[in-house]
Amino acid sequence: MLKVWASIITGAFLLGSVQGVQAAPQDQAAPFGGFAPKLITGENWSAPQGVSGEEKIWKYLESKQEEFQIGKVVDLKTQLKIIEQTTDENTGTTHYRLQQYVGGVPVYGGIQTIHVNKEGQVTSLFGSLLPDQQQQVSKSLTSQISEAQAIAVAQKDTEAAVGKLGEPQKTPKADLHVYLHNGQPVLAYVTEVNVLEPEAIRTRYFISAEDGSILFKYDILAHATGTGKGVLGDTKTFTTTQSGSSYQLKDTTRGQGIVTYSAGNRTSLPGTLLTSSSNIWNDGAAVDAHAYTAKVYDYYKNKFGRNSIDGRGFQLKSTVHYSSRYNNAFWNGVQMVYGDGDGVTFIPFSADPDVIGHELTHGVTEHTAGLEYYGESGALNESISDIIGNAIDGKNWLIGDLIYTPNTPGDALRSMENPKLYNQPDRYQDRYTGPSDNGGVHINSGINNKAFYLIAQGGTHYGVTVNGIGRDAAVQIFYKTLIHYLTPTSNFSAIRAAAIQAATDLYGANSAQVNAVKKAYTAVGVN
Repeated sequence: MLKVWASIITGAFLLGSVQGVQAAPQDQAAPFGGFAPKLITGENWSAPQGVSGEEKIWKYLESKQEEFQIGKVVDLKTQLKIIEQTTDENTGTTHYRLQQYVGGVPVYGGIQTIHVNKEGQVTSLFGSLLPDQQQQVSKSLTSQISEAQAIAVAQKDTEAAVGKLGEPQKTPKADLHVYLHNGQPVLAYVTEVNVLEPEAIRTRYFISAEDGSILFKYDILAHATGTGKGVLGDTKTFTTTQSGSSYQLKDTTRGQGIVTYSAGNRTSLPGTLLTSSSNIWNDGAAVDAHAYTAKVYDYYKNKFGRNSIDGRGFQLKSTVHYSSRYNNAFWNGVQMVYGDGDGVTFIPFSADPDVIGHELTHGVTEHTAGLEYYGESGALNESISDIIGNAIDGKNWLIGDLIYTPNTPGDALRSMENPKLYNQPDRYQDRYTGPSDNGGVHINSGINNKAFYLIAQGGTHYGVTVNGIGRDAAVQIFYKTLIHYLTPTSNFSAIRAAAIQAATDLYGANSAQVNAVKKAYTAVGVN
């Protein structure tokens, strides 16, 4: 039996003079169309005297124009825009996120992150850039079809496969991008079909703005203080809200709230808000979903200072009892949804905090790095959800062990300690390179999971010995890596360099933590 639990989101530059990595070219069919993510790290570039703030970024980019091969035709400030700036209070590092444009149209995947340490030096750059010679869009930068037509093309294509579609879960929109398709820049709409009827679907489409043809598509939803007892019989306490003479499964003390509904084994969302006349709750799936969502919220708030998945208190909405005997759980970009399982392969998915932490971390990824849910970036997306989801309880290194095959004790969906137990590779050389599983997003997550395990726990792997630094320090490094350094097209080479830089920010360049990161990635064959 294939042990792949499906989850969703939405799921680096040229060689540096001191330390650099150039990644292998990406599959031309990937949604970012053949970008080769590159990175510069370890430079500690200093700006000329008197230059401060954002001007440092522009001076730095000007110094790299020849390497990046941009800005010769169009002014750098026309081609690149700073879209986000944050300063990490713990490390003093200021992080900038930039978007590349061609003729005022954003480049799909053209995101960069640039980082300035507390001494005012640029330490690293991650991301993807379209060089000047690849910016000549084949036809024009004027769309020949409308946004509504692009949305209709995607919906018609999905309907041809599954039948008439129900109501969308998010208001449909189509955004124009310059998209690198088979190595050639074209103007394309990027849109999404996100419905629950006739089945749960979330598919991203790339539609030619010239003739309405489908350039590429891929699925990002894959089919894989009251008191109460959870699914496994344990008693929990959690926050509810009194409304008249009854109580609602609604917590207003965390962010913009945690609210739990039941679909009643149907497929309409969010379903019915759960209530109780006594504030004693007997729906185990709902108790677990509500209590564990609060636990995940508290973990992010207390560990990282993050207020919900978007950092601004995003309301966490959950629906249990979705469909009938549904063997899955998913985040649809709006809320969490949990099936009850069939009682043989799975019990109710909300019974495992790994699952809730994993899925809500996809929401964090969607609001930060935006890792594409395809190929290597998709495998990193899955792995980071495993890493943080598993760390919330931190009792073992297994994923989904509380809900998978209830009649088979001791097994799980994945093992971070030994990925091979569940048919995952534990080093880069053995990665899956075929088209299934969105290019191996679940399969290849084992490579990064093993690297994280070695960083945290230590051990010898393929002849390389790593001295572990503990799970807490390792999680801090990967959280910083996710929110500050990674970009939508980051691959395994990029996460190695990004994790080294994040560890350097937190613990210093010559620290045991940095050494552990370097050795762990060497052990799994990522250099």
